[in-house]
Amino acid sequence: MQKKLIALAVASLASGAAFAQTNVTIYGIADAGYVYSSGDPGKLAGVNIPGTNTFSGIVSGILSGSRLGFRGEEALGNGLKAIFTLEYALNIDTNAGLGYSGSSTGLNSRQQFVGLSSATLGTVALGRQYSPGYQATANNDPMGGALVESQSFLSANAGYTITPNSAARWDNALTYTTPNWSGFSAKAIYSFGETQDAFGTYNDKNVSVTDNSKWALGANYANGPLNIDVVYQARDNIRPTGTPAINSFDTQEWYVGGSYDLKMVKLMGSWQGMNVSNSTRLINNSQVDSQLWQIGAVIPVLSASNIHLGYAQLMMDGNNKAVIPLTGDSQSATLAWTTALSKRTTFYAGYVWASNDKKSIAAAPVGGGILTGAIGARGEDSNTVTAGLRHSF
Repeated sequence: MQKKLIALAVASLASGAAFAQTNVTIYGIADAGYVYSSGDPGKLAGVNIPGTNTFSGIVSGILSGSRLGFRGEEALGNGLKAIFTLEYALNIDTNAGLGYSGSSTGLNSRQQFVGLSSATLGTVALGRQYSPGYQATANNDPMGGALVESQSFLSANAGYTITPNSAARWDNALTYTTPNWSGFSAKAIYSFGETQDAFGTYNDKNVSVTDNSKWALGANYANGPLNIDVVYQARDNIRPTGTPAINSFDTQEWYVGGSYDLKMVKLMGSWQGMNVSNSTRLINNSQVDSQLWQIGAVIPVLSASNIHLGYAQLMMDGNNKAVIPLTGDSQSATLAWTTALSKRTTFYAGYVWASNDKKSIAAAPVGGGILTGAIGARGEDSNTVTAGLRHSF
């Protein structure tokens, strides 16, 4: 009996020592606020549609996406360590997200990956991960990539993957991130397409690596008050699974952005573009050649508050064979206020104006594929106000 107790004690100590070598952090964000948005419903057959479209309600993740995450690392020796991140989106306004009742798609992940990291050699990781465009756009955005910020929702509405939104999170991805060399770092990513081809003569079911594949290169320089980002991202043979390859098209995107902190004000700006090959084979009519530029500023006021200013313009240069050629512009301006109530809790409020040409997309911070609602129409304006609370842990 005494030998069994000694053996159990030794086993317990051994398992405790093994656990101590792995550091796991639980983290997350709870963010929700009130949104009111209104806009004209546009035209039908050249005639104004009467009435006004409105949205009024509670929305999750306005300033930062609500999430629950787990990250950890284990030292393997010689400066090498194993790392992992499991991070899941939460919609705290509608009880949707991680394992919510009635889900047909399972976990709603933001990122899930495992990898190896070295301070001198860099990091290799596999899984669902951010493309370089995600962090680059957040770096040079006056609201850090908030859903209602002008560059954020315009880039998402226009189908960019260089955006601080879900389109910049890639499945089946292999990444390499360099160490930080005196402020300079770079990242490369390849996302395997894993798309099943249409059935052939003998009912072959081949999974293509290249169809719906994505790849990107990004570089960042951050030193003192200066930040610069350069990104190139490409998508190849975009098409739904089970359809012939002849229906596919490609996109190429590029981005240059920067910011400089003058202490009394932080200035920032960016320019990006997208080229769509085989544009006559469009699956999503909003994904056409376009350019998007933005300027912004963050002005510190009082002891823990900031004023955020942003202006962005999206210029479409689309397919003239489309039913409604996308050749117009959309523009937006954002004015916001944030106050740090503590190190973890932030109050925010803002106003967003958006205006679309009649030959542009129906862009708006509410509707247009970002938040639930029916706001945003070609040839019309919309106005949005919001206020909410973000808590990080």
